[in-house]
Order: sequence, then C-alpha cells, then structure tokens
Amino acid sequence: MSQFSESTDIQFDTKDKSKLKEPSMYKVIMHNDDVTTMDFVVFVLQTVFSKNYRESIDLMLTVHKTGSAIVGYYTYDIAISKISKTHELARANGFPLTCTYEKD
Repeated sequence: MSQFSESTDIQFDTKDKSKLKEPSMYKVIMHNDDVTTMDFVVFVLQTVFSKNYRESIDLMLTVHKTGSAIVGYYTYDIAISKISKTHELARANGFPLTCTYEKD
C-alpha cells in the first residue's frame, strides 16, 4: 500500500487568467571612433550580430557616416551579451569600438 493518497477530489482552475508579458526589447547601438577599422566593424557585425556581408557593409557605412547605428533589437540579456562580446573582441584586437543599449 502506498503512503500517498490517490484521492482525486482536487479541483484545478483550467482557465488561466494571467497574461504573459512580452519581454522588453533593447536596441543595441554601435558607435563610431577614429581608430577601429572598417574591416573589423564588418567582422564584428557578421560574427557577433549574425549579419550577412551586405548588411554588415551597409551598417558599417552608416556608423562611419552618421556616428552610430542600431545594429539589432534584443531582450536585455542577449543585448548585454552581444555588447560584452563586442567589447571583448575589440579590446583583444586593440580597438576602442563601443556599443551601448537603450530600451526600445
């Protein structure tokens, strides 16, 4: 005999009244500087932000000409991860490339 009750007198409320809230999105912004090479920016956009070659070139030129560009929209944790990876790669290669984030 089991030590647990097999009683099925328990009632469950199957109508879920709670609403799932969509996570907040954050835009990641890449900033221009006078040291980081255009080739390195393209490399980062392809490897960290999964952009194709054409899109990477377009974004790099936007950053170069206007001073910054939005390179993606992500949840907070992913945005922070991509920014950290960008900064880590930039410092390891001797570049001051920076990215920031803003709540969308």
